Amino acid sequence: SAPCPQWPYCRKRCSYCNFNKYVVPAVDEAAVRACLVRETRTLLRLSQVQSVTSVFFGGGTPSLASPRTIAAVLEAVAGAAHLPASAEVTLEANPSSAGTPRLAGFRAAGVNRLSMGVQSLDDAELRLLGREHTAAEARGAVEAARGLFPGRTSIDLIFGLPGQSQDAWARGLEAALGLCDDHVSLYQLTLERGTALAAQVWGGALPVPPQDLLADMYQTACAMLVAAGFRHYEVSNFARKGALSTHNLSYWRAEQYIGVGPGAHGRFVPRGEGGRSREARVQTLEPDAWMREVQSRGHGTRRRVVLSPLEQLEEVLVLGLRTDEGVTHQRWGHFSPHLSLQAAFGAPGEAEALQQRGWLVLDGGGLRCRREGLALLDSLLPDLLCQLQRR
Repeated sequence: SAPCPQWPYCRKRCSYCNFNKYVVPAVDEAAVRACLVRETRTLLRLSQVQSVTSVFFGGGTPSLASPRTIAAVLEAVAGAAHLPASAEVTLEANPSSAGTPRLAGFRAAGVNRLSMGVQSLDDAELRLLGREHTAAEARGAVEAARGLFPGRTSIDLIFGLPGQSQDAWARGLEAALGLCDDHVSLYQLTLERGTALAAQVWGGALPVPPQDLLADMYQTACAMLVAAGFRHYEVSNFARKGALSTHNLSYWRAEQYIGVGPGAHGRFVPRGEGGRSREARVQTLEPDAWMREVQSRGHGTRRRVVLSPLEQLEEVLVLGLRTDEGVTHQRWGHFSPHLSLQAAFGAPGEAEALQQRGWLVLDGGGLRCRREGLALLDSLLPDLLCQLQRR
């Protein structure tokens, strides 16, 4: 199982972001810490998880929390379940809140992997994104992080900015390759309703990136990263020297994860209440309301939905096909003891047609996308889900 504590606060809101985050003048960190610790204990006990494979501090900007808060949450995890020394403990950090002393404090608290929100190494692009840091600060932060977390520093990059050319993206990626460690995550910019950037694009002040250019940017990036020795192990993620993210793999393999903190999402079986079925859970969004709920009843779960067997299989399929290993027979069998992968997708139908087009493979290893299929995954999934629903 994988606890995912969320720190919901940021120093400013980036122009493209619509996450559950709050920019407030002052945070009562001791109170938030106490609530994160309490909710961690409550939900881990509720899940009756024996051992934790990874912990992921997301946000918001968790690097704005103090190392003391991170240490307290990790102590709570270790007190409620077995936290092996080998468990991956990742912290998301922004270059603007990632000085060397602070990062060293996080390492001392138990963090052993860093995910750095670089986004771009071009100052004009960073201004467009509304980021707080400059390209020079990003370089310095990544170098400091690699000194403290060698081989375990990941960088995030965004492509498909309004007005960005294929050449500018390739140059930016080349620069990032000179800086990065052994893990890179690439995200296509999505224009989210209610964000400043979307308003500028939809209002005509900035150009809409054309769809075929976005596809070319993605293919260029995949080719460049693979040529630099990276394994393209998930749609958006690349690793070399075996530095895959354990935590992210646990999502894509549909393992249990426990969301802690305002707006956090989780998927687990609440065995402590006699639950037998996997539930989708969402914690209360607004931090002050969440804190009141944790103080009064130990957790701030706002919504819980028992997932039907079909919904669970749909998740296994949708998430598993994002990875280069795909959906293995063993993992499918764990969620579907009565309907094999072969029975669901081997018969004539959509999956067979996708195999004939060279986009999908079903063999002794399981069901997975070929490289050409991975880029089209979103358009292939509805057909596969239809076929599954008919079984």
